[in-house]
Amino acid sequence: MDMPNLNTTHHFDVIIVGSGGAGLSLALSLPDHFNIAVLAKSELTDTSTFYAQGGVAAVLDETDSIQQHIDDTMIAGAYLCETAAVRQTVEGGKASVDFLLEHGVQFTLDEDEQLHLTREGGHSQRRIIHAADATGRAISTTLVEQAREKSNIVIFENFIAIDLITTRKLNSGNQPNRAVGLYALDEKNEGVHTFLAPFTALACGGAMKAYLYTSNPDIATGDGIAMAYRAGCRVANMEFNQFHPTCLYHPKARSFLITEAMRGEGAYLRLPDGERFMLRFDERAELAPRDIVARAIDYEIKRLGIRHVWLDISHKPAEFVKEHFPTLYAHLLGLGIDITRDMIPVVPAAHYTCGGVMVNENSQTDIEGLYAIGETSYTGLHGANRMASNSLLECFVYGLSAARDIEAKFRPCLKVPDVPAWDATQVANPDEDVVILQNWDELRSTMWNYVGIVRTTKRLERALHRIEMLKREITEYYRDYHVSKNLIELRNLVLVSEMIVRCAMQRKESRGLHYTLDYPELSPELRKTVLIPPNFGVEQPLVNH
Repeated sequence: MDMPNLNTTHHFDVIIVGSGGAGLSLALSLPDHFNIAVLAKSELTDTSTFYAQGGVAAVLDETDSIQQHIDDTMIAGAYLCETAAVRQTVEGGKASVDFLLEHGVQFTLDEDEQLHLTREGGHSQRRIIHAADATGRAISTTLVEQAREKSNIVIFENFIAIDLITTRKLNSGNQPNRAVGLYALDEKNEGVHTFLAPFTALACGGAMKAYLYTSNPDIATGDGIAMAYRAGCRVANMEFNQFHPTCLYHPKARSFLITEAMRGEGAYLRLPDGERFMLRFDERAELAPRDIVARAIDYEIKRLGIRHVWLDISHKPAEFVKEHFPTLYAHLLGLGIDITRDMIPVVPAAHYTCGGVMVNENSQTDIEGLYAIGETSYTGLHGANRMASNSLLECFVYGLSAARDIEAKFRPCLKVPDVPAWDATQVANPDEDVVILQNWDELRSTMWNYVGIVRTTKRLERALHRIEMLKREITEYYRDYHVSKNLIELRNLVLVSEMIVRCAMQRKESRGLHYTLDYPELSPELRKTVLIPPNFGVEQPLVNH
């Protein structure tokens, strides 16, 4: 149900930050007697899930197998994936698909009225269920509709989480750290509300707005990762940032993605002279994992001094193209590109955060009562590179597992302590918002130029120097002035950018999405890169990685 007119302190059983596939799968899987808050930074459908074009990977065909899906994932992840997490996710595919079907998601069917399966880069079999080329839209709108109909789910749109509230932060004693809620800004009314609950879940997506060019919606500013780290959670593998190979290059289209399924259905990548250049980089050509394809495109763009390459599916029958990619066909036709006849100009763009907040098999973080799900989390599934359509699957598998864990741990006697209201008496109204805009632009340009698809130690050192200066300026600004959406996001983004650089500097090899000219070879050691916050607890962490 929609948000009623409540006081500025709200009490719930579970608080969920984020309204994408991860957050809503958790909300809809909890028992109806739980009182649940769902916080969305913008509208409920303004999520990465909504914009996902590809689909959900799951072993559903008799010619496929769990082991094949596991093997494909390990290969795509450059063998840095954690086997237990991969197996849990892959084995949870059928249950996740059943969950979506039970909640009314309409997927594309084949001639036999069975779920149509397509194939994407890195997959050895057709195992991607989809809703034409707008799977995310179908999933998001359906789950949002279901959530709005639930009387136990209270929706807070345009509420931006600021910081978590933990028992250690409240009492400063050497005791187990438990999350008891968070502060959030009501953007429309400019007030800060206090949300209290024995269980909190961060499902706020990734951090690819750290880069100048990205396929992500504006909400992807690393809020959950930054908040969890500040509260005392470990973060892992932030150096692995996936650049989607094919983002539309067009002055009238902002952050528009060309689905990987197009290459799965036979589209070619071409240079201006028509050459299919991917054959020179990998025997799998256009179906190579995304990191290989993105680096190849980046190399050719820099080698030839061109602004983009071309994606071409015009050799396929026109009716085939329109049937498989109706959304893309209509959208691009509106921009003057007929994909049944014309090639599509494309460039790589920052797309997915493979690292995140460390969690166990139940999405539990290092802090009791705090969960992280989806792109906010590090489960161990993606390793050094996310395989296409595994991310939506991860949202549902871990959303369902978090729901089971919360239900098992819930006790009516669980109470949260008294929490002081947000204190804004010592700050002033900002005098020059241009400071935020300047720092925002400088941060994203620094990340794009120095911490992009190809890296060097010198570039990383320069990036870290600039980020540390920006972080000091932003921290000072945050302490002196009233919070705003832009300031909250910038504060989170500069911290997450620092994490990306520090993780990248620790990895002395080129593996998966992290490619450095100074260490072009693979290291014989397989290890994740872990950042430990200064306030990390001395008690036994809950994460079992």
